[in-house]
Amino acid sequence: MTGLDRPRRLRRTPALRRLVAETTLEPRHLVLPMFVADGLDEPREISSMPGVHQHSMDSLRKAAVEAVAAGVGGLMLFGVPRPEDKDASGSQASDPNGILNRGLRALVQEVGGSTVVMADTCLDEFTDHGHCGVLGSEGGVDNDATLHRYIDMAIAQAETGADLLGTSGMMDGQVAAIRAGLDARGHIDTGILAYAAKYASAFYGPFREAVGSSLQGDRRTYQQDPANRREAIRELDLDLAEGADIVMVKPAMSYLDILRDVADRSTVPVAAYQISGEYAMITAAAQNGWIDRRGAVLESLTGIRRAGADIVLTYWATEAAHWLS
Repeated sequence: MTGLDRPRRLRRTPALRRLVAETTLEPRHLVLPMFVADGLDEPREISSMPGVHQHSMDSLRKAAVEAVAAGVGGLMLFGVPRPEDKDASGSQASDPNGILNRGLRALVQEVGGSTVVMADTCLDEFTDHGHCGVLGSEGGVDNDATLHRYIDMAIAQAETGADLLGTSGMMDGQVAAIRAGLDARGHIDTGILAYAAKYASAFYGPFREAVGSSLQGDRRTYQQDPANRREAIRELDLDLAEGADIVMVKPAMSYLDILRDVADRSTVPVAAYQISGEYAMITAAAQNGWIDRRGAVLESLTGIRRAGADIVLTYWATEAAHWLS
């Protein structure tokens, strides 16, 4: 090998590698998903996601302050109601005094203006059947009836002061319906983070523990088939046409090809969600001593950024932000 053919020259020292790095990972790129549960006095660890907790209102505020101090770009909040408060229409989701809306108000009060407060705009945590929408007479999700509930939920969340609403239910027309509903009530500055490509993944299991899901069966009639790639672009185009401010791909690590496709086409910022199963796999392998935890976390986040994500939702957001500072 001659001196003309030495790409390794630029890998020789940390300073050289930093100089020519093609992808950056900074705290501002990271969003921390958080869970606030009704009736808790202390945070409760999620057994399938060691290190992640269902928060009390008090611990939610403290964790938010820590995340913001570390420099994370935003917080995405999920509400966990008491089982007895769930019903067929997920009425707690739009109740101003429901757990999610109380939690959003607490975050806005505590860290609003210092970070981006995001709300999960979906019914699955609040329905007694665990689906993301209202069920019809034959037992399937009624798309149009669900949109009416999403509008009510979105307005309630906008009134808490949330900056972005995460439309994760994968109903047809959800972005347009929510945009129209928000605008009609004067919430023209409340943004929509559209889950443009959300797949029916096997890796959601730990999340269902985290939110106390009541789901029996699956969500394959409305979430995307993992076998399909072109369909994601169709969903993306629809969400963009309906007014999405940011679009999301979920999950991240098994769908990096989809993320690249979306990033290449999107005219708005692109987010990706490193989901609960991805977190659990890396955590379990690290706890068994099979991989280096910090190295694996940062490599996985860098890979998601490299594939095209402007924003990464990850349960490691605060910890990774400390490492990167």
